[in-house]
Amino acid sequence: MREDHFDVLIIGAGSAGSAIAARVSEDPNLNVCLLEAGPDYPLLTNTPDDLINSHNNSYTAHDWGFEYEPTQGRRDRFPRGRVVGGSSAVNTTIALRGMPEDYDDWAQEGNAGWNWASVLPAFKRLERDLDFGHEDYHGDSGPITIRRYPKDELEPQHQAFLDSADALGYPYCPDANDPKGYGAGPQPMNKLGRLRISAAVGYLAPARIRPNLTVRADTSVRRLLFKGARCTGAEIQPSAAADGEQVSAIGARLVILSAGALMSPTVLLRSGIGPQDQLSHLGVETVRQAPGVGQNLSDHPALGVVCEVRDPLLIDFDRPIIQTILRYTAEGSDKRNDLQIEQISFAGRSGGPPLFMLAPVLEYQYGRGQLTLSDTGTFTAPVLQNRFCEDLRDASRLASCMRDTLAFTRVGALADMIEQVTFPDLSRGSSVADLQQLCRKFSGSGYHPCGTAKMGPSDDPMAVVDAMGRCHGVEQLVVADASIMPSVPRANTNLTCFMIGEQIGEWVRTQPTAYGL
Repeated sequence: MREDHFDVLIIGAGSAGSAIAARVSEDPNLNVCLLEAGPDYPLLTNTPDDLINSHNNSYTAHDWGFEYEPTQGRRDRFPRGRVVGGSSAVNTTIALRGMPEDYDDWAQEGNAGWNWASVLPAFKRLERDLDFGHEDYHGDSGPITIRRYPKDELEPQHQAFLDSADALGYPYCPDANDPKGYGAGPQPMNKLGRLRISAAVGYLAPARIRPNLTVRADTSVRRLLFKGARCTGAEIQPSAAADGEQVSAIGARLVILSAGALMSPTVLLRSGIGPQDQLSHLGVETVRQAPGVGQNLSDHPALGVVCEVRDPLLIDFDRPIIQTILRYTAEGSDKRNDLQIEQISFAGRSGGPPLFMLAPVLEYQYGRGQLTLSDTGTFTAPVLQNRFCEDLRDASRLASCMRDTLAFTRVGALADMIEQVTFPDLSRGSSVADLQQLCRKFSGSGYHPCGTAKMGPSDDPMAVVDAMGRCHGVEQLVVADASIMPSVPRANTNLTCFMIGEQIGEWVRTQPTAYGL
């Protein structure tokens, strides 16, 4: 078994992993290797259009092909990026921050260094905000370019959405990332024209010239390797190989697992770190009993109000799918901006009825799901059970968001565009109880999984890593991605994943002894 050796091995070239690789490799004395299961496209000239085109999500060959169970008895696809850049290379480029209270809550759970005041410098450091970079809560020189569509670039349905929001009494919010922001306005997005500013474009493109950074794509991790309680590297194989073939090892002084909220716990479980009963069921020797691995799965439950439009020319699948957003607080809630409504430019398929959609989204989730494994095969997908809206608090608030979303179909300029609402079938009932039942039955994911290897103090039995990402009970192993979030922030998670990469990457670079380097 051939073995290469590095100072720092980063597993996963997504939002957090790429940011960590870029920051840690700024130290020329550290030899860094970044592994990715999917392909790599170092140059824009050879990058497929689905990765460049930010107007829509990519669901092509650069997807893991996962499925999930959003509510009991239902299954659906769960898109995740399988390419250098990770999900930031295939997503809708929404660049939202969570509420300051989200990060303060993390700190209050025993995670020093993660309160709002502590993470704001990392948010500022990562962004180049073309609209509000002059504000003291924004950055203007980071690797991730952020802009908002001005009024003259809005699609008609998005301008109508803002007009209807005004008619419904919601205030205009020019910057949804203002810590005090509230209301309807343009969506902050990490894009320039059609170009998606992914982690690969923003972080890795300028870092690739460094001789101490190796990017190794099309390489899957079978399991982590250990010497006693010390992580020493990983067992790997080509992603195109059959399970168990062409296996080799790669060693490192420090291993950073940044494979995302679904694959990081999967790798941990295959490696013997997880709940004892699950490890025993899988026939995996226990390295560290960690009950929290795969538990605490948090996300954003969402629904869609699908509308047939009167003018078929309004629907153009080559135009931006997202441009606007409404962030607001549910009636009676003490969680600020716990609801979100997005205008979606189009729905359905080309050649079908002309449809667009409004998406009500629950941004603060009380309920939790779980991730488990059916076997330990390198290419076996995890089993995802999200259990959306089983918690009545979630069902009631998402139902209220659904009610508020339906109001857009009856008021103002947006209502004038709509021929009929095709989902939900309002003839079957539209009471609060009806909408709650609808949420419990049909809610789906906002595709923002997190929490499956949460950080917390050592006396928290469900905490997998400490506040610096270091795995409890295992030396030289760090987890740094959405999996370590104790709870989902009230925002799309991509920007927070960049922030986690910035935060932990800087700690590794500036405090190497804290990580055994």
